[in-house]
Amino acid sequence: MTSTATPSLVALPEFWREHSQALIETPIRIAAIILVSLLVRAVLRRMIDRAVRPVGGHTPRILRPFRERLESSSFLGSAGLVSERRAQRAATLGSVLKSAMSAIVFVIGFLLVLSELKIDLAPFIAGTSIVGVAIGFGAQSIVKDFLAGMFMLMEDQYGVGDVIDFEKASGTVEAVGLRSTRLRDVNGTVWFVRNGEVVRVGNKSQGFAQVVLDIPIDAWADVDRASAAMLAVAKEMAAEEAWSPVFLLEPEVQGVEAMTREETTIRLVARVRPLEQWRTARELRRRIRDRLEHLHIDAHVPPADVSSPPPGAVPPPPPAPPVPSDEPG
Repeated sequence: MTSTATPSLVALPEFWREHSQALIETPIRIAAIILVSLLVRAVLRRMIDRAVRPVGGHTPRILRPFRERLESSSFLGSAGLVSERRAQRAATLGSVLKSAMSAIVFVIGFLLVLSELKIDLAPFIAGTSIVGVAIGFGAQSIVKDFLAGMFMLMEDQYGVGDVIDFEKASGTVEAVGLRSTRLRDVNGTVWFVRNGEVVRVGNKSQGFAQVVLDIPIDAWADVDRASAAMLAVAKEMAAEEAWSPVFLLEPEVQGVEAMTREETTIRLVARVRPLEQWRTARELRRRIRDRLEHLHIDAHVPPADVSSPPPGAVPPPPPAPPVPSDEPG
């Protein structure tokens, strides 16, 4: 038994020497590749987290290279939606960067491991390309949604707290994602809109808003007197302490917008802060109505037409049509 076991023990070091690369060097290199990949991924994820996190209430670092269309709005500020909008936008961009970074690191690490195993990568890359093309055709709508969401976030087309119009749905944005946007309309209905299906969007919360009031008065009322009263009401409201921060420009009366035999419509325009146009318009309508009633402007009645018959009288029959003659014209 001793004579048979001795050659095996002697041959064992020779076996390790012959297969040292496959049994020792290759596993160590693969382990090192995996370890370095995990380390690089962890470092990059930590850097992205730091870029996403706001510092001292300021804009997150990840948003500084991109243009931000958010303007000063007392509604967004009072509701605390400014920081929420920025945080959600930064978190979404950070999530995209994390996913893309993880995919790139793992793919590179996987290819390096295959190369250490002496596996020919050409067939693998060709097969992967074919599978990728097939998946791309099958999931092109999802890819379209994600790309549209990325550009929407980078350009800051809209965000949390904005009032937007998606043609078929309009309301206040509650959440913004890469694939879809969630908004709630005035009736409380929640709408989910895929970003890739948005052809155009109207944002009512950027820059400034316009209050456009078309006030009808009696057709026989004094237009100049009514216009002066409307303008006086708007200027008095804009001068008040509670409303002066809302108005961006002095209100103006643009004149007669429309007229019929029953009424004349006068247009009043005022530029206000975003998301303030609706409550400002409601208050202006109330005050203008009270002022016009106080001045008895809407109480005018059209004067009676002297050519019209008195009430209760039978109107005369219409004249008979002329009899055609046989004479040539």
